[in-house]
Parts: sequence; C-alpha cells; structure tokens
Amino acid sequence: MPSNRSTNPPRTNWAGNLTYGTDRLHLPQTIGEAQEIVKRCGRIKALGSRHCFNTIADNTENQLSLQHLNRVVHLDEIRHQVTVEAGIRYGDLCPYLHERGYALPNLASLPHISIVGACATATHGSGVTNGNLATAIAALAFIDASGEVITLSRDTNASFAGAVVSLGGLGVVTQVTLDLQPTFDMAQHVYLDLPLTTVDNHFEAIMAAGYSVSLFTDWQCDTVNQVWIKRKVASDTEEAAPTFYGARLATNNVHPIGKLSAVHCTEQRGVPGPWYERLPHFRMAFTPSSGTELQSEYFVPRAYARDAIRVLRQMGDQFAPLLMISEIRTIDADDLWMSPCYQQPSVAFHFTWKQDEDALNKLLPILEQKLAPFEARPHWGKVFTMSPGEVQAHYDKLPAFRDLLQAYDPNGKFRNAFLQTYLFGG
Repeated sequence: MPSNRSTNPPRTNWAGNLTYGTDRLHLPQTIGEAQEIVKRCGRIKALGSRHCFNTIADNTENQLSLQHLNRVVHLDEIRHQVTVEAGIRYGDLCPYLHERGYALPNLASLPHISIVGACATATHGSGVTNGNLATAIAALAFIDASGEVITLSRDTNASFAGAVVSLGGLGVVTQVTLDLQPTFDMAQHVYLDLPLTTVDNHFEAIMAAGYSVSLFTDWQCDTVNQVWIKRKVASDTEEAAPTFYGARLATNNVHPIGKLSAVHCTEQRGVPGPWYERLPHFRMAFTPSSGTELQSEYFVPRAYARDAIRVLRQMGDQFAPLLMISEIRTIDADDLWMSPCYQQPSVAFHFTWKQDEDALNKLLPILEQKLAPFEARPHWGKVFTMSPGEVQAHYDKLPAFRDLLQAYDPNGKFRNAFLQTYLFGG
C-alpha cells in the first residue's frame, strides 16, 4: 500500500533550530494506509505541525504525518462534542464550531498548531480555571505498535488519563473527541507598565481579572511591560477602565515584543469578536512559516508564583542579551498523568529567546537551578537542560505511564532518543 513518502531535502521544525534525523516522511491518505506503514516500520514517530523546539518528535528512521487526515468526523449536538481527525489545526476547526454555535474551552497563543500535537505535549492557554488544551479530550483513537486502532474514552477506560498527554509514545493518534461549550464573543484590552510590587500584592486578583490573562515582561525593570486581559463580552456598552492596578490602558494595538508591529496580533482595544479571534495572541491569517527564536517554559505550583517572580526579576541582567520576551500564564490542575499541571494549579513562565543555542545552553542550567526550589517542570515541547532524574522526579504517575507504553508498544516502535532519555533514562 502506498505511503506517499516524502524524500525532499532535510526538513526542519518551525523555528529552524532542528533538522530532523530522517528524510523518510510518510504522508498517508487514509487510516488504513497509516496502519500499514506502522506495521512495516521498525521505528517511527508521528509528526504534528512542527512547533516543538526539541527532539520529542524526531526519529532517525521514519516519521509519519497525518496532515492529509484533517476532517471533522462528527459533531454530536446531544453530547456537545466534536470528533476530528489528527491532522486538523485549531485555526481550521474553530470557525466551523463557531458557525454552529459552539466553542472550545481555551486556545493557545498560536492557532496554527495541530490539535493532537498540542494535546500530546500539554500545551495550554491561560486562565485560573482553564486547564491545558488536553483536558478537552473526551476520547481518542490511536494506532498501536501492531497496527491496530485502539479507542479509549474518559468514561470507560481507567488508563485514559495516561493516554491523553502521550508525548507521542503510545502510538499514532488518528482521532480525538473534544468537549464543547456554547459559542461566545470576547474582547481584549492591553494595559501597560504594571508595577511588579502590585503583582506581588495582588497576583491572584490580577490573573483572575479575565477569562484569560497574560503578563508580558522582559524582566529589565520593576514593571510588567503588558497585561493582556481577554473577557467574555457581557454587553455592547462595556468600557474598559483607564487604569488597572496602576497600569495604563493601551490606546493602540500592541505586539508582546513592544518594538514589533502588531499587524499580526489579534484585535485589542475592546473590539468584540468571536472567541477564536481573541483567545490566541496571533491571527490565523498570518502563517508563521518560520520563527527565528527558541522557546523555554517552566511550570510551578501556583503557591510559588510570587517567589518565582522575585527570583526571575533578579536574573534580569542575565536574561538581557538573549531574551525577546517572557510571558506569565495560569493553568488549572488536571488529572492527566504526564501533564505538568497534574493535580496542581500552576503558573507557567514562558521565555522567547534569540536563536543562540550556545548561549542559551549556558543560561538555562542557571535558570533551572534558580527555579528548582519551586518544583519547576519544563514544557515537554520546548528547550530545557534538566537532567532526566530531575524531570522524572516531578511525575508520580511515571511508573504507570511506562507500563502503559509497554502495553501498547512493547518493543519501543514509537520510542526515540528523547523519550528514552526523559522517561526511561537515569
């Protein structure tokens, strides 16, 4: 059966910092073709929209992309759920849902990412009561190492909580079913120069001031550069206050990196729009073909938020040569075994770096040491230098997850160097 294998020149991830270890990319047109490819291959990894900054989806033998399998399979208006194929992206699904009166609970800053890839790595948006994107999954189907399609659901399978944030190790996910809610309109406002002392004194209230709240800072002074507040629209006459805890209301659209044009950012200044045009920071119409940057992110229990902010402010001079911008977001607790927010409401500290890998590899160990007292967990799809032992120590369900991988992939067909190192290494 044909695999539509790509043998183009060496391929890279979105940022261009990683060249994949194989030129064998399989592009099946059907699930049946994908099953046959999995059966034939000794080692294979599923590849999403290539927005990971590390080798979690890399492989030296075979990669498989379901980019051609990107349909909506079924909209269940009784259970308020939608089932989609693995190749669909958030930006493609969201207008379909909105037109039919539905919304997803949350979105990440970029709508260009694939749903399955984002959920497999516990990618997230912001909001004190919003879980990461994977918490919307109610059921999933995947091709296991034998080539069989396995279906697991939240309601019927005890191991479901281990399968959702799978890190690509369980198999090739072919479909997911997502919980929905009624559609809604949103408006977002941006406030400038929020004093860090105010953040320290009112952190919970600030982060709960909207459906989704993000703080952007370069850690260079004693203020947060920007506060992005995204709220559900309650009325047509709702107006924003001119100040927010001492920060002033921005009168023009802004980019998180203040010196850059806001032309590709989602509309601000309180202009109402559909949820999917406000929850991301960037517009779907702007396609980021490449991003000359690197990204790191660390999750800490929300109780440590203030202490972590104080420590990071003290590192401002060390960040200055490399940091483009940093973002602070909140994510609610969940019960997904390999989620960085497993059973703990969290705060995520995100860093967008200049693309200088040598300098970053010197800085990250210092940053991670500073965050270690706060039980920091790295984002699975971004750059970090923590040892395997340090990462593993934060996941109580890791032994159960290893057993789950062994059950569906006993010979490690879907295991690569990244998973071998961080899940099984010492």
